[in-house]
Amino acid sequence: MKKLTQSYMTGEGSGQLLYETIGRCFDRVAKQNADTLALVVRHQDIRWTYREFREQVDRLATGLIALGIEPGDRVGIWGPNSYEWVLTQFATAKIGAIMVCINPAYRLYELEFVLNKVECKAIIAAEQFKSSEYLNMLNTLAPEISTCEPGYLRAEKLPFLTSVIRMGATHSPGMFNFDEVCAFGDDDAYDRLAALDSELGPDDAINIQFTSGTTGNPKGATLSHVNILNNGYEAGKGMALTPDDRLCIPVPLYHCFGMVLGVLAAVSRGATMVFPSPVYDPLSTLAAVQAEKCTALHGVPTMFVTELDHPEFDNFDVSTLRTGIIAGAPCPEELMKRIIGDLHMETVLIGYGQTEVSPINHMTLPEDSLENRTQTVGRPIPYVEIKIVDANDRVVPIGEQGEICTRGYSVMKGYWNDDEKTAETIVDGWLHSGDLGTMNKHGYVRITGRIKDMIIRGGENIYPREIEEFLFTHPKVSEVQVFGVEDMKMGEEVCAWIQLKDGEMATEDEIRDYCKGQISHFKIPRYVRFVDEYPMTVTGKIRKIDMRAMMAEELKAA
Repeated sequence: MKKLTQSYMTGEGSGQLLYETIGRCFDRVAKQNADTLALVVRHQDIRWTYREFREQVDRLATGLIALGIEPGDRVGIWGPNSYEWVLTQFATAKIGAIMVCINPAYRLYELEFVLNKVECKAIIAAEQFKSSEYLNMLNTLAPEISTCEPGYLRAEKLPFLTSVIRMGATHSPGMFNFDEVCAFGDDDAYDRLAALDSELGPDDAINIQFTSGTTGNPKGATLSHVNILNNGYEAGKGMALTPDDRLCIPVPLYHCFGMVLGVLAAVSRGATMVFPSPVYDPLSTLAAVQAEKCTALHGVPTMFVTELDHPEFDNFDVSTLRTGIIAGAPCPEELMKRIIGDLHMETVLIGYGQTEVSPINHMTLPEDSLENRTQTVGRPIPYVEIKIVDANDRVVPIGEQGEICTRGYSVMKGYWNDDEKTAETIVDGWLHSGDLGTMNKHGYVRITGRIKDMIIRGGENIYPREIEEFLFTHPKVSEVQVFGVEDMKMGEEVCAWIQLKDGEMATEDEIRDYCKGQISHFKIPRYVRFVDEYPMTVTGKIRKIDMRAMMAEELKAA
């Protein structure tokens, strides 16, 4: 392969992109693999072939048509992983409605914001899970539900919402039941479903994914059929999935990892989807891998750690595994060795990207070295362009740090109803990630930090990743997160939160002494805290914004 001299690369692909709707792709695959097992949801005792799965999707699709859901209408989905979730994903795609993924961890303020931001016409919600009482929250926001006829909601705080569809068998005032809606479709609705097949277009918006909202309110990344179908297909191709494969999906469906790299990766290749539990549970995941003879397994690094370290791990036969995707955070080398060795995932892939690129733009290859699978996030995926640029938007030479930018089929249509934020993020077709990285001469990219995470101390630009990587070399350190905290004199000071290895003890001065003479004095953490865990999102991403807030409170009280 020709060696690169500047940090720009186009992912090499063979053949054409899938320029079709998700519904058309789904129908084609379901017809070709009618008797192949399509969906296993172990906690709901669901086992459907592609023929049965397609029948269930069409029942929900026609039921939604009968309710008056039309192409372009927004339909929210709220709850943990379930067969209803997967049916909603394909049913809305087949009728051209835009599925809005609502974080199962949202509370009242966030729920109200997202439903009104995208003007949801209907919401499909679970009853409750653990501390999240979804229907009670909806009733709190819209008490009018309890006195209205189902489908005729007129709520002061949720003015666009007309229908609430609840999962489960219990009946609730003012709400439809999911199974009830699936039975609504008549001959006219089925005729309309057939007509929509030729009316909908591959470039139509089909999904809204809300970003994490670490700064300000969440933004609704709007994705098309082409965006997510091809991203899923390429992920499935990278894993070499076939109808003989069974992909275990313990990651959440509301996030692109689950619904694109999981569901669409499997379905576009005719493979089987296996859901072990409503939310991630290591024991349920291991049990599913053994019972269903899964050949692929997804997860963020912390998920693999809890599986491998589970006291019952040795009781499970996971020898059928061979591949899967690790995403969401860097995978340490020792963990990768255990995933390959103890979980038998010899061709496991690393994926990197963001919601706005549907979600991955980089992936390792099955034959990549251990170094490339732990020190980089791989190369640009097929048909996608990647460049790394400086502050003036100029492509930097190979090996120099800059912002990672993406152009191609996977770039979102924009943020829903937010032209200003869209224009800030997408410039001349290039989506600016906010992530910093370097590219080597073979196109492999290494993530070095976030532009927003940069610490400015006394006029010096400090990148947390650089300090983190140095502190990783301390023999007592297991994990470290570095971030900036406000300081009246210096603007910001460096703070390190450190997890020590089991059985180890250390002091703040010991850590600072280790840095002296090794890294610049202004990079040495002024504040060192030893912690047992980090605040995380439900997808396993560490939230430095929460750490900064917690440190600010601590320092204010001191």
